[in-house]
Amino acid sequence: MGKYYITTTLPYVNAKPHIGFALEIVQADCLARFHAGKGAHVVFNTGTDEHGQKIYDKAVIEGKDPKAYVDEYAAKFDALKSALNLSYTNFIQTSNPEHVKAAQEFWKRCFEKGDIYKDRYQVKYCVGCELEKTESELVDDRCPIHPTLELQLVDEENYFFRFSNYQQQLLDLYQARPDFVVPEHRLKEIRTFVESGLKDFSISRIKSKMPWGVPVPHDDEHVMYVWFDALINYISTLGWPKEGSDFDHFWPGVQVAGKDNLRQQSAMWQAMLLSADIEPSKQVFIHGFITAEGQKMSKTTGNVVDPFEVVDEFGTDALRYYLLREIPASEDGDFSTARMEERYTELANQLGNLVSRVAAMSNKYFDGKLDGIDRDWSKEDEALTAAIQDYDFKKYLDLVFEIVAQANEDTDKKAPFKLVKTDEAAAKQILSEIADQIRFIGNALRPCLPDAAEEILRRYDGDVILTGESLFPRRNT
Repeated sequence: MGKYYITTTLPYVNAKPHIGFALEIVQADCLARFHAGKGAHVVFNTGTDEHGQKIYDKAVIEGKDPKAYVDEYAAKFDALKSALNLSYTNFIQTSNPEHVKAAQEFWKRCFEKGDIYKDRYQVKYCVGCELEKTESELVDDRCPIHPTLELQLVDEENYFFRFSNYQQQLLDLYQARPDFVVPEHRLKEIRTFVESGLKDFSISRIKSKMPWGVPVPHDDEHVMYVWFDALINYISTLGWPKEGSDFDHFWPGVQVAGKDNLRQQSAMWQAMLLSADIEPSKQVFIHGFITAEGQKMSKTTGNVVDPFEVVDEFGTDALRYYLLREIPASEDGDFSTARMEERYTELANQLGNLVSRVAAMSNKYFDGKLDGIDRDWSKEDEALTAAIQDYDFKKYLDLVFEIVAQANEDTDKKAPFKLVKTDEAAAKQILSEIADQIRFIGNALRPCLPDAAEEILRRYDGDVILTGESLFPRRNT
């Protein structure tokens, strides 16, 4: 049995979960479930990024201990497991003592390699991004992602990571593994960035100014910069650096990340791994942004879509269906209530009605007992596998719903409900073939719509076809 490791990025716990992260974790869950369904032993990691200036400032404003603050928000993100029916095996908080120890060991290895040094840090810094900003990245002297926040002028002594040491090794990595970053145009983008020259980046902050961070092992006056420590979660969650841990068996893995994390995930993190003499990740899948009702979502403007509210109205599988089929796998997409309504209706009418209708006919005419069909679905299986390997969730569901459409067309055109009056055997054969299509649909939908898939198979996988309630009941209307 093979092994498969997949991880999301860790959302920053300065706000409650929004639909953008729901997209990322549902995509990752679809991949995890698909590989588990093929017999792989899967480790699926997510969690929360919990250090840094933003977190510290928020905790101070709310009068809370930073650890109590991050635990409160971590619980909100962990609640997505139930709301979105997620199958993750690991949930890591970067304030966890084991992660802190791993981050300190990682620092020591990079330091001993000669890749960490102290220097003066003078930069314009966006607290919203937790990143320094060059003049070329600014619009009217503001960060375009957080235009309402004043940039901080930082002038202090920090530790730096010798990013510049790894330009050629990164370029060699991209050359040797052309599927290292998916989609291809993101690989070209990061290659261009690296080719233009790498600038060493700051990896510490002065503890007296910002105490909420992982302590630097050899310097009590500094804590690690949030990006440095957070990236290490991908291996600390596997038990690194302990011998015999899951790290020995599951690393490297696949990282799912948004396009705003391209530089951090596919260049900075990979250089850090090379510095610590650890194999780079297996692959980085980059997805786009979701806009809300045609506008880019922003916590500062308050137009963030709450996935819990969408689930409360439409149900878990309906939201998963929207995210996987409506949003392009690696490009930007839009969330609108009107389109969500259309996708829900489509799901209920096309799939829900098919399952209910065929079960009702099977029970009415044949007491639910149909004939076994031995159709070869290998061609369809290959096409679905290829779509997953390309991280093309929309194509995957398009392929499944081509079969849904065919089953509905067969039901309407072949009309077993009419034929049964004159030729029972022929009507039974038609229903048996459609039931076989529905069983294939149920199995194919396991990674995407797990609740509906299990219910379809419960009704259709036994000796007797079962009837039941609507597959996609509307909740709060």
